[in-house]
Amino acid sequence: MRERLAISRPVEGACGKTGTWRVFRPVVDRDRCNSCGMCAMYCPDGVIDNDYQIDLVFCKGCGICANECPKKAITMVREGE
Repeated sequence: MRERLAISRPVEGACGKTGTWRVFRPVVDRDRCNSCGMCAMYCPDGVIDNDYQIDLVFCKGCGICANECPKKAITMVREGE
């Protein structure tokens, strides 16, 4: 099991849940993912768990996870599509 380095965990902020104002959301292609953990390591909000599920309630849609994925298994999709 991979040790998580993030000290903080996402919580609801003064403006509500961050996922409500996201423009793009990450989508993981499970066939391409090799479970390397780079996405979780670089996620600034700590919303990717040990099973590489992304908590879209708190994901801001920054795209860092997609950018850091060596297998390009994460794509950013416009909300509503």
